[in-house]
Amino acid sequence: MTIDARLAELKIELPPVPKPAGTYVHAVRVGNLLFLSGKGPYNPDGSVPKGKVGRDVSTEEAYKHARSVGLTQIAVLKETLGSLDRVKRIVKVLGMVNGVPEFGDQPKVINGCSDLFVEVFGEKGRHARSAVGMGSLPGGITVEIEVIVEAE
Repeated sequence: MTIDARLAELKIELPPVPKPAGTYVHAVRVGNLLFLSGKGPYNPDGSVPKGKVGRDVSTEEAYKHARSVGLTQIAVLKETLGSLDRVKRIVKVLGMVNGVPEFGDQPKVINGCSDLFVEVFGEKGRHARSAVGMGSLPGGITVEIEVIVEAE
């Protein structure tokens, strides 16, 4: 089954790839590795979720935000590679959570992205990962995630 067929089966629509918000590109390829720039979340209405997880935003809401970042990263992969079937493996995910100092459930939040990658790519979606807390993130967003991918 192709990855596009898998997305259709899961009833997942990829969002449009946003324009870079600064002086950077979405992806840099070095050999067979793609380094995807950090991306932030979007709500279904297109607005940007902001706030501190553990105060303004629940862990469950932030999980959904991390999933939305994963969707954007998959859209970046499709735009960069032309076909998601060229993804050999999701290698590494770095998830950053804008949480209050005492918040300690960063892994539960970033599971929103990790779970999505496994749903879509199967075993190729299982990856190494870091999930860390940050004192702040750009624009006050709740999560930012960057990804390293092995591609054909």
